[in-house]
Parts: sequence; structure tokens; C-alpha cells
Amino acid sequence: MADKDNRNHRLVCLMNDEEMEFMERYLRKYRITNKSRWMRETLVGFMYQNLGKDYPTLFDEQEMRR
Repeated sequence: MADKDNRNHRLVCLMNDEEMEFMERYLRKYRITNKSRWMRETLVGFMYQNLGKDYPTLFDEQEMRR
């Protein structure tokens, strides 16, 4: 079984100047020094959050609120 900390896959994202400056300001403000770790945790956290919202249920939301 592979060690989960052994990261072998690269993900590339291109940003325009405005997006990059916005991200750099955010990182400075919150004193984030490990940009790779922050991006990975932010992306995976967002996906987990949405996965919970999209999880199939027996009833739709409106039926459960009645």
C-alpha cells in the first residue's frame, strides 16, 4: 500500500495577474507559508463539503422539511 504522504501527481493551475495578487495578499494576511499544502487542503476541503451536500438521500430536501 502506498504511503498517503507520497505525492506523485502534479496539478497545474494558471491565474491572471489579478487572481495571483489576490491570492498572494490572502496568504500574507493569514501568514500562510506553505502554499502547496494550503491549496491542497482548501481544494479537498471544498470537495468534501460539497460531497456531503450532494449525497443522495431517500427524500428530497422539500419533503424532509415538512
